[in-house]
Amino acid sequence: MGSRYTDAEWSMFIEEVEHDLKVSSEPYSCPSIRSSGFTKTIDHTLLKLETKAVQIDELCAEARVNGFASVCVRANFVHQCAADLRGSGVRVACVVGFHEGTHDLLYKLQEAKTAIQSGADELDIVINYLELQARKYNSIYQELVALRSQAQHPVQLKLILETSQLNRSQIIAGCAMAAAAGFDFVKTSTGFNGPGATVENVRLMAACCQKLAEGNGPGRKRMQVKASGGIRTLEDAVKMLEAGASRLGTSGGVWIAREAKEKAEQGMSTNGAVYGEGRRPSLQTRLFTDY
Repeated sequence: MGSRYTDAEWSMFIEEVEHDLKVSSEPYSCPSIRSSGFTKTIDHTLLKLETKAVQIDELCAEARVNGFASVCVRANFVHQCAADLRGSGVRVACVVGFHEGTHDLLYKLQEAKTAIQSGADELDIVINYLELQARKYNSIYQELVALRSQAQHPVQLKLILETSQLNRSQIIAGCAMAAAAGFDFVKTSTGFNGPGATVENVRLMAACCQKLAEGNGPGRKRMQVKASGGIRTLEDAVKMLEAGASRLGTSGGVWIAREAKEKAEQGMSTNGAVYGEGRRPSLQTRLFTDY
């Protein structure tokens, strides 16, 4: 599948996006922590290789009870999640090319096809960030368009940029590629390679999505931003939403929902140390980890 643009032409377009890009310091609107809209921002995530089927059942039960947007799992658990969540309104997200992003296109296409056939509503696809670093834009675009063709709407596609490995210009380029290929979200991180989401990168990505939607270049779709990696507390969640994210990838969703409920009921500080002191899950548990 060919591209309408050469690498040099893509570079010119990306430079135009970056030129005078204004990143606002003003907070975006965040759903009230008392509302179902708040928990609907959470993709309840479990991606550890040693995950057991019983843990997936627990994950889905937690997502049902808390009204999360989705569960996010590896391909081998998609069918189980689809069965567990049938009729609940909670969506099933599956990672593709996880977590390196360097798998060949055929592998990613087959993984996407299998996930959709098993019941996935959303695919979180890892970009080949090594190609992005090397400015191989035409190759990236061809891959993303092929994946979009494989996973047509209403399946939602999120492009994981792995922002910890990219500089500002490369993050902007990744957003531009995603918009041009018709993706629905850009996402910060896998949670398995370096630091996760930062407020600065989420703000940058949100500004890119806005400018791309208003521009005249390829891809005028208004994408959303998913922040993932290192989101462990209510305070973390609110910061990311106010920075411009509309989805949060976290394995700490139950704890965040609990903090939100306690704050709503007791009017306490968002400082994570205040909530449920002595009862917080440890870093070794499934509930409280970065994926």
